[in-house]
Amino acid sequence: MDKNLIQRTISGIVYVAIVIICTTPYGAQMINSFSPDLIQQHYLYYGLITLLLGIGSWECIKIMKFGNGYEKWVVYPAVVLIFYMFSKRYFYHDFYFDFRLSEILALALILIAVITLFKYPNELYYDSGKLIFTVIYVALPFSFALGIPKYSTIGNTFSLEVFFLFILIWSSDTFAYLTGKFFGKHKMAPKISPKKTWEGYIGGVILTLILSYFIEEYNPDLRGNWMVVGFLVAAFAPLGDLVESQLKRNFGVKDSGNIIPGHGGVLDRLDSFLICAPVVYLYFILEKFI
Repeated sequence: MDKNLIQRTISGIVYVAIVIICTTPYGAQMINSFSPDLIQQHYLYYGLITLLLGIGSWECIKIMKFGNGYEKWVVYPAVVLIFYMFSKRYFYHDFYFDFRLSEILALALILIAVITLFKYPNELYYDSGKLIFTVIYVALPFSFALGIPKYSTIGNTFSLEVFFLFILIWSSDTFAYLTGKFFGKHKMAPKISPKKTWEGYIGGVILTLILSYFIEEYNPDLRGNWMVVGFLVAAFAPLGDLVESQLKRNFGVKDSGNIIPGHGGVLDRLDSFLICAPVVYLYFILEKFI
């Protein structure tokens, strides 16, 4: 068997296992079976997001090839400051009580950053532009991801929204790839991602919606309507992949890193999550007012 395939399989299994442990109540239950009341699930999830944020920021800095100016050294303090502000809301259960002007601005900044990447890439060749883009592209999505699950310190309960978000992203990518491989003829963005096709995109949407139906049917306690979430994920997950592909293409980089052997870096694995997490968070907020 191909050694690279074995490497990819093992690292993929480890990656999926870590996601399951940190995004479902079973992680804390498993750990606490060895030592009762050792940890609560929301700490595992917070630790995962914090780790991914740190590695993702470092990868983005390396991709964009900062110069020797002060901007390179300001990235991490800026990322930490923004994440700290969202972290306070996470631990004080302050998400979902209202929709703040700061959240609207932050979500708008993500959209502006994406538009800048595709339409005005020259702006990102300046270190000041690299600084702003890195903070927006990495810090804000991971920060909004803290607001997706519900948890309670009483009984160590933790909801499954983030877990199913990962499931839908993985299914969307897989279904789109398989559909495109067998039926793909019309390229979606040949210069950015030559393998993506419109047939694959449509197949990913349809099959992800089918999976979403079963999630909605058998998990009535989840926030929102998961048919809607499934559509949003299937629609925006490919955009996340295109955003990261365009970023790497602009700076002549193949992979964001190699921390996941055979799969690349954190940004390579979470490119869709970086776009889908803020979109799903926005939906959960708006759904309250409908």
